[in-house]
Amino acid sequence: MKLVIQRVKESYVKVNNELVSKIGKGLNILVGFSNEDKNDNINNKLIKAVEKVINLRIFEDDHQKMNLSIKDIDGEILVVSQFTLYGDISKGRRPSFDRSLNKDDAKILYDNFVKLLKEHYPKVKEGVFSAKMEVGIINDGPVTFIFEL
Repeated sequence: MKLVIQRVKESYVKVNNELVSKIGKGLNILVGFSNEDKNDNINNKLIKAVEKVINLRIFEDDHQKMNLSIKDIDGEILVVSQFTLYGDISKGRRPSFDRSLNKDDAKILYDNFVKLLKEHYPKVKEGVFSAKMEVGIINDGPVTFIFEL
């Protein structure tokens, strides 16, 4: 499981040129799953990822120090599935997606991740799994972290 966590001023998802989700200040999270995520430990990984996201102190306090979490600023979260996070571009010119989890299993894990996240933090929106999306991100900082479990 891999997360790309971006601190944003705003973010949105459109599908077929229609706005599906939009957030203001908060986090845009791109999430992808690998073939290795089908094991029994995935529930622990999902819980750890949720705890990381809601407690990660990457928002600035009054002293311009990254000291505040999404909860502290009462921000929003937009979760977007992205299977290309496990694309391999090390050989040749065309990406290989051999490590990316198949669509059906990834959908289950994605839904579980979003459900857990919503159980722990109410201001969560999401993209449309497996859809061709336009994702708008106004990165704040820029601040971007990659978290792999």
